[in-house]
Amino acid sequence: FHPHGVLVAGAFGNFCTEATGFGELFPGLTPHLLMLPFWFRLPLFRDYIMSGGEQRGNCPVFSVSYLLGHEGGGQVAVIAVGGPPESLEARPGALTLQILSRKGFIKAALQHGAALVPVFSFGENELFHQVPNPRGSLVRAVQERLQKLMGLALPLFHARGVFQYSFGLLPFRRPIHTVVGAPILVPRTPCPSHQAVDRLHATYLERLIALFEEHKTKYGVPPEKHLNLI
Repeated sequence: FHPHGVLVAGAFGNFCTEATGFGELFPGLTPHLLMLPFWFRLPLFRDYIMSGGEQRGNCPVFSVSYLLGHEGGGQVAVIAVGGPPESLEARPGALTLQILSRKGFIKAALQHGAALVPVFSFGENELFHQVPNPRGSLVRAVQERLQKLMGLALPLFHARGVFQYSFGLLPFRRPIHTVVGAPILVPRTPCPSHQAVDRLHATYLERLIALFEEHKTKYGVPPEKHLNLI
């Protein structure tokens, strides 16, 4: 799933609820949104998010392996690949994805022979503004330090209030359009080589970029704008 955005709103709405009719569109599949262990330490919130099908694990690889190793299949592991660092890039108009060095999900797909399905949500980054935090700034340095300590990014976001539109923590009223790409079939390779991981990663990036380019103008992205992969 891309992009992460500030609060992964698109992934939650699509894969943790039936708001967009996942069950009807993809019968026989059960989605599970993988989340950071931190969120499962909060009283009551843990029970709320688990009721929506979220999965956790002290080791993300364990969670993925548990789902993909399920007898009979049909389990979908939904991963916001950019993770917490990508949330620090989320602001209106941003198209930056942190993915070039993220290959753990590729290796897991090879080990289990699980199909990779690129998903992109147009509008995810339009929901909140963020306090300016360019790379090298004091704000970004503090955020990155806290992320290393807590395992959780802390974007300083704001949007609208309940009865006014100038400031608050509620998201702006912006549509999110989620497009799902064709599955990339992956042969089961219990011990994939670095070369096999790199090849599949390159294929995934090609499919993701093609998915974005095919649909961008339909959902308000100018033709001259492209994904920025870092």
